[in-house]
Amino acid sequence: MEKNIPAVSPESVGIPSQAVTDMIEELEKNHVPMHSLMLARHNKLVTSAFWRPFGPGQLHRLFSVSKSFVSIAVGWLEEDGLIRLDDPIAQYFPEYLPENADQWLKAMTIRDMLAMQTCHTATTYKIHPDQNWVESFFVTPPSHCPGTTFNYDTSSPHTLGALVEKLTRMPVLDYLRSKFLDEIGFSPRAYMICDPFGTSMGGSGLMAEPLDLMKFALAVLNKGRAEDGQILIPEKYLNQACSCQSSTQHVRSTIDEGQGYGYQFWMTRHNGFCCNGMGGQFAIFLPKEDIVCVTTADTQEVNAGNQTIFNAFFDHILPALKEMPLAEDKKARDQLEKKIHSLVIRPVNGELRTDCDGFLGKTVYRVTENSKAFQKFFFEFSDSFREGSFHFYRDSSWHVLHFGLGEVREDVFPIYDDRCVTSAAWTSEDSLYLRCSLIGESVGTIHLQFTYKDGWMYLAMRKKEETMFQEFSGYLSAVAEVKRNAS
Repeated sequence: MEKNIPAVSPESVGIPSQAVTDMIEELEKNHVPMHSLMLARHNKLVTSAFWRPFGPGQLHRLFSVSKSFVSIAVGWLEEDGLIRLDDPIAQYFPEYLPENADQWLKAMTIRDMLAMQTCHTATTYKIHPDQNWVESFFVTPPSHCPGTTFNYDTSSPHTLGALVEKLTRMPVLDYLRSKFLDEIGFSPRAYMICDPFGTSMGGSGLMAEPLDLMKFALAVLNKGRAEDGQILIPEKYLNQACSCQSSTQHVRSTIDEGQGYGYQFWMTRHNGFCCNGMGGQFAIFLPKEDIVCVTTADTQEVNAGNQTIFNAFFDHILPALKEMPLAEDKKARDQLEKKIHSLVIRPVNGELRTDCDGFLGKTVYRVTENSKAFQKFFFEFSDSFREGSFHFYRDSSWHVLHFGLGEVREDVFPIYDDRCVTSAAWTSEDSLYLRCSLIGESVGTIHLQFTYKDGWMYLAMRKKEETMFQEFSGYLSAVAEVKRNAS
């Protein structure tokens, strides 16, 4: 079912347009790599901003926001009488329980898992990557008594997602669609990535539009009720999920992550709570003020980037909120619209040229090390030197990655077949820096620095991505193999 959120001016719901502009400028000033920003109040959308090439209708990896969706699915299992929160999880997966299983493992309940109070200190499938991810949760030896302390353990919601799928015989997202996501107009294109064993990655795998997250967030903000009173989410469960169940002060990495944890929802300052995904995927709720802020981003390489997003919202939007509508401010609204239309992912800094003296554009280089990234490479540039392409030889074939010079260029990363945006610039007379931002199922950055010296090309490679692209790290040397014919 297609359902749109009514769009109105910020002033009509008591938000000055200038406050929204100030929030965006705060994020830009702190170089936070934002992808989208949405604000809604009183069930009306007041801001929908995208940093090009991102735009409406594009799916984005939401990482640990997935956990909050799994939590709601568990709430529906309880409502349907399929589970009790105080049931031991082991009773639902006897096939994975070891002989002479530890008492702490057997005592761990669904409620413990929801509150991140498992008997494990870390994500178990990362300890045993080749083992069935759900099985790893049961065969990893416990480190402490469950239900006693918070530890961030993504294998917990992953296993809870497997529980949903086992009891309903439906993928997690399909189960949620049948309960309320279809009713609120959640995108039919949204999906959850599966682990290597076919289980939905309930801890981190959700691919959805920012607008989908906003629709979900408004259902939560409205205490699980539609405008006509229809139950979307069981209210009793939702109240528990969005209330503090675990202290997090001892493990906090940001001020807001030290405010506590519910059932796969984080508590925040100002009596709020949030869905929190790696890299700046957020839905931040302030129930008293009836407002929610949704963001997508990639803050993985920005020190305190996540906290900057919280601060920008709390410092600029919250103090400016008024209970009653404000007079329309055309000048401020026009300035906000102008700011939104100007938003773009920034290209790398550096010099732009109209030639490269032949050391890049006419030469094929052969890598002397045994590299898994590539064995040969060359560059091509457009006549205007506003675009280029990096050609590399790997797995017995040539691949190409396009990039912009002074601007970003959208492409699909070879081999991995994942969306990316890439730009490059000269950082010195003989050095070209290329930055590739991954924006598909993988979110992160690959950095490539090419430096020419004494007939050789030297490469410095670094990647920031959670699980893949390991071959794009380290240093390589390459010798000129052949001059290419100019064409």
